[in-house]
Amino acid sequence: MAGGAREVLTLQLGHFAGFVGAHWWNQQDAALCRPTDAKEPPGELCPDVLYRTGRTLHGQETYTPRLILMDLKGSLSSLKQEGGLYRDKQLDAAIAWQGKLTTHKEELHPKNPYLQDLLSAEGVLSSDGTWRVKSIPNGKGLPPFTNGRTPKPVMPTEGSIRVWSDFLRVHLHPRSICMIHKYNHDGYELWWWWGGELEKPPSSCPLPPFTSLQGFQILCDLHDGFSGLGAKAAELLQDEYSGRGIITWGLLPGPYRLGELQKNIYRLLNTAFGLVHLSAHSSLVCPLSLGGSLGLRPEPPVSFPLLQYDAALPFHCGAILATALDTVTVPYRLRSSPVSMVHLADMLNFSGKKVVTAGATIPFPLVPSQSLPDALMQLGEATPWTPLSACGDPSGTCCFAQSVVLRGLDRARHTSQLTPGTPLPSPLHACTTGEEVLAQYLQQQQPRVRSSSHLLLTPCKVVPPYPSLFSSSLSRHGSVLDGLPTGTAVESIPVLGALCSSSSLNRALGDLAKDLSKLDLRRWASFMDAGVEQDDLEETLQELRSLAQCYESGGGRLVD
Repeated sequence: MAGGAREVLTLQLGHFAGFVGAHWWNQQDAALCRPTDAKEPPGELCPDVLYRTGRTLHGQETYTPRLILMDLKGSLSSLKQEGGLYRDKQLDAAIAWQGKLTTHKEELHPKNPYLQDLLSAEGVLSSDGTWRVKSIPNGKGLPPFTNGRTPKPVMPTEGSIRVWSDFLRVHLHPRSICMIHKYNHDGYELWWWWGGELEKPPSSCPLPPFTSLQGFQILCDLHDGFSGLGAKAAELLQDEYSGRGIITWGLLPGPYRLGELQKNIYRLLNTAFGLVHLSAHSSLVCPLSLGGSLGLRPEPPVSFPLLQYDAALPFHCGAILATALDTVTVPYRLRSSPVSMVHLADMLNFSGKKVVTAGATIPFPLVPSQSLPDALMQLGEATPWTPLSACGDPSGTCCFAQSVVLRGLDRARHTSQLTPGTPLPSPLHACTTGEEVLAQYLQQQQPRVRSSSHLLLTPCKVVPPYPSLFSSSLSRHGSVLDGLPTGTAVESIPVLGALCSSSSLNRALGDLAKDLSKLDLRRWASFMDAGVEQDDLEETLQELRSLAQCYESGGGRLVD
């Protein structure tokens, strides 16, 4: 693989994981199609880490996500399980059968109007079943279009988004999708998996032998039964692929309602069981949520100064979390001098601290007249990012280690723009490179904390179907405008993202253990029926308390 970066297999487990994953893959797809006049040089991120090349039965080259996803029946809507790039070989075999043939066909879901417009803009499906798709990216500009004009972007309406497949614009490999047909997404949620077994991947989704695999990233719902499925998958991967990195992103949707007692108890149990078992079998585990609490006590969702979103909409929450994920995963996707998943985990998870928190500033606030030193000085001593791991306010907590990524700033703004002889407002203005500015800022903020930082020119793409969440004071490329709003659609943004081993987890995991200790499983027969016993709960409770103790304050720097 070019530049030393090695391939990563993504496992996407659950329905909310589907929303985050759909936005994630849409952003990866948008990054493959940079305009030829883009200011940033190509190739900072290596798409081959996440994508694989292939060839259809008709000999056409394809470029699809290296992905296995699982969800309940009904979540695909109008998307075919075998995808749209390849003809259905099973259907061809059935048609070749000369005997009596009985067909049972479910009523098809109508295709989302956004996807209809998208397919019209991208190409056509020929009569022989061949879809004319994008060429493999090679850093030489746009893939060829038959029409010289760039199609006008189309945006799905929020009312038209029922499931994640309603806005997924990426073609998937036919073996990427695994549906759990026992349950239907409409009217049923998979709330428990801890009594079942996952001895090997489903036959439709085999794990191939990898020669240059650096590891696996697991995107799984943490609040429902896919938490148990994710833990079993991590255990299987740990056994089968020893020495490879396994980074798990435990995804939680927005705030919940107090009146839904059974769902909240299920949510609590799955989150607690999930964090304990995922941390046992993963290199690193990071909860991701816009909510304020992991436990039963509801907290208001986090806010962003330059975003307006509806925390009750998975379409909105998934977009924000995908943007954070696209930023904090940069180190192991770099084309030049990548940090492997194993090394990233080792840097953050010392002394048993396998659970980390995430944070992001979306977008990173920078006015056109400012340089990076100006913007960082303006942030002051407060934590420069919004917490995204449902661990509450980070004020007064300690940071033990962190990995920070800042992306999307022009090189001319990396260092001070003051004229020679002007008194320097801060030591940051004396730095000669943007990398030095960011590293020195982090050192000033947290002098005893082990930090790793990366500065990229490449911004985060937020073109449709990314929802319109941005303040009207932002420019097309995400800068904060000095004057009146222009109403221009935002297409890309600078983002600051961080992974942190933080003492906030001591409080968050401790509160989760307190809530768990108050439960009596005998009141919830469905858990007992699933094979979970009171002893399992007690063991999980003890392990959760031990995990929380790993994050007691000491040796880190207090966060203001």
